[in-house]
Order: sequence, then structure tokens, then C-alpha cells
Amino acid sequence: MTSTDADAPTEGGGVDILTFGCRLNTYESEVMRGHAAALDDVIIVNTCAVTGEAERQARQAIRRAHRQRPGARIVVTGCAAQIDPDRWAAIPGVSRVLGNEDKLKAESWSAKALTEGHAVSDIMAAKETAAHLVTDFAGRTRAFVQVQQGCDHRCTFCIIPFGRGPSRSVPVGAVVEQVRALVGAGYREVVLTGVDITSWGGDLPGTPRLGQLCRRVLALVPELERLRLSSVDPVEIDEDIWRLLEAEDRFMPYLHLSLQAGSDMILKRMKRRHLVADAAAVIDRARSIRPEIGIGADLIAGFPTEDEILFEETLSFLEQAALPYLHVFPYSARPDTPAARMPAIPVVERKARAARIRAIGDQAAQTYYRSLLGRDLKVLMETPESGHSAEFAPVRLAGGQSEAGRIEVLRATAVDEGGLVAEIV
Repeated sequence: MTSTDADAPTEGGGVDILTFGCRLNTYESEVMRGHAAALDDVIIVNTCAVTGEAERQARQAIRRAHRQRPGARIVVTGCAAQIDPDRWAAIPGVSRVLGNEDKLKAESWSAKALTEGHAVSDIMAAKETAAHLVTDFAGRTRAFVQVQQGCDHRCTFCIIPFGRGPSRSVPVGAVVEQVRALVGAGYREVVLTGVDITSWGGDLPGTPRLGQLCRRVLALVPELERLRLSSVDPVEIDEDIWRLLEAEDRFMPYLHLSLQAGSDMILKRMKRRHLVADAAAVIDRARSIRPEIGIGADLIAGFPTEDEILFEETLSFLEQAALPYLHVFPYSARPDTPAARMPAIPVVERKARAARIRAIGDQAAQTYYRSLLGRDLKVLMETPESGHSAEFAPVRLAGGQSEAGRIEVLRATAVDEGGLVAEIV
């Protein structure tokens, strides 16, 4: 049995996984699924610590699972469990807490290991990250490959380095092996993921860059049809990535930027490494290379000290940048982070500002979708009726059906609230 949302199934038996948070957690859940395949009546809760809401949802899911399946053994892992294991161990029904390094070890998932108590090693002492061969992502038509783990930066709002440890890279050969196996299993699109993927290679001999890894993957796995990147730091996009965007059709025309704000003062208080001009230059360069490129961004609304003037700076930047894919989060104070000690914005105002940013994003998305009308788009079908284009535009097939996992050439004929409507060419 499998699950990746917050609703635990009511029936018993098998292994159920509840995944919260990022794509890296999605990948790691599949690693655990393979390790735990021989177990019975186990619920794994893979937590996220990015926001208080993510933690609340995970706690709620644990309590629901315990009520619905009181005989199941509940194992809690992920970033929130790594950072504060005692808190999660105290929740009724939790049998075991595993740290982020421990959860990926096969020996953590034997029947005997489940009786041996909690296992949370010192994540800050981690020096390398192992490659894990995953060839099945339940219910998904695109696959994820972890290329990097951890983060060496200390943004003032972020607790994730204390859940993931220092930055460490998966060697090229191991990444290529994983991609080749996924293509052999039938996947046509692979997403490279990690905590801070643009720092990939900094701990490897010769300190290669992420773009070099992408080039090697595409060269050594010629049968891979689509390669995509997860979130990238605007100041760490290297020249090989730009060249791939310009010349390589198999490298998807899509960038998701770890932006966080559109105000220089707030970016400095966040201890980000870019300013607004840096982000604008990346966006302009991307569009000059690939005018149809899809661009997204992560944004935090209501960061401490963000008055109305500073917030208006972010709104103004977003209106000019017209980014169609915005992931917006009201600021959530994380324990022991510098931002948590700064003067806070009221929660109701944070939520209101998040809604205003989302409204700008929704308008930009509709404008972007209209720019794709009449184009022939290569769409990876996720269901027989819908999928995402190379630019990551959501596309719904009007009339007829395709097949999940197939790449169809569809002509965009209309725009609706959900994205593009298209027909088979």
C-alpha cells in the first residue's frame, strides 16, 4: 500500500508512506519503500520542517493513523524528526523515530530493527551521501534523482541545514547509473533534486558544477528524453546550464528560482546571497535564450520587519517579472533561527500578503498560458487526459485520450483556470 498525502488509509497490512514536503523527501520515501518492502502493517511518516504548518499536518496524520490503525507500527522520520526527535517520539502510537541518515539505511528496516528503539545520528557529522537505486516512483510519471544533500548556507529563516547537515554531493557515475536504470524502467523524464542542488560538486575532486553533471547525464544516457532541474539558487546558475538551455532540446526550458523576496532589504535580512537585480538578470537572460521558458519562484510573505513599503517592493518586482509559477508561503518562525528573534508581522497579515502575491502569480500564469496558444507543446502525460509541457505548463487534453507516461505533441487551443486546453496534433 502506498500514499503520499496526509490521509492514512483505514485498512491494515503492508507498508504505507505519508510524505510531507519537498521532492527530495519524495525520492527518499521511495528508498524507504524498497528497504521496508518485507515488513507488514507499518506506517512511515516522512516529515518536513520548513513551516510550522507542515509539522502540524504531519502530527495530525500520525494521530489519525493511530486512531484508524491502532495495531500498526508508526515510524516517524524526516527533517522535523531529525531536529526534535523527542517531541515526535512522545506522540501516542509512534513506535520509532529515525533520523535522516538512518532512514536510508537498509538495516533500519528489518523486523528486528523496529524493536530496537529510536535511531537519530548526528546529521552535522555527515561527510558524504550515498546513492540509492530507485526505479519505481509509485503513481508518478516523472522520476526524481537525488544528486546532493544538505546545505552549507545559513539563511536566517531556515532550519533545514540542521535537519539535513552539510552539503555533500553524489558522484557523477552514481547519478548516471540511477538515471540509466530509471530510463530502463520506462521513465522518460528525470528531475535532479537535492536540498541545494546548485552547490553540487563543491565537495568532489575538481569541484565540478551542476551544469557539468547535467551535460554528463545527457551524454551518457542518450535515451533519456527529458532532464529537468528542481529549485536553483539564482546566483549559482553556471555557464554550462545556460548553454544547455540554449542548445539542448532534452534539457527542459524551465527554471524554479529560490527567490524568497523582491526587496533588497528583506533579502539582506534573510541573509540571501542575491539581490533583486541579480534575480532580474537571471530572468532576463533566461527569456532572451528561450522566450517560451517557464519560470517559477519560492517566496516568503510577511518576513519579520517587512513593512508595507518593503512588501510593495516585492509586489512591484513580481508584477514586472511576471513569473507564472509561484510557490508562496506565509512566514513561519522556526525555533532557534535568527529570524525568529526579529520583530514579527502578525500572522493574519502574513496570510493576507501571501494571498496578494498569489493573485499576482495567478494573473502572470494566465498571461503566460495565453502566450503558448497555437504552439505545439511536448507534453508528458500524467493521466490519460492531462500532463505538463516541457515548460511545465499544465495541459488538459480536449477530447480523446492518451496514455500516462507517454510524451504527446499537443497544440494549445484554449486557456482555462487550470492551465492550457489542447488537442493532439
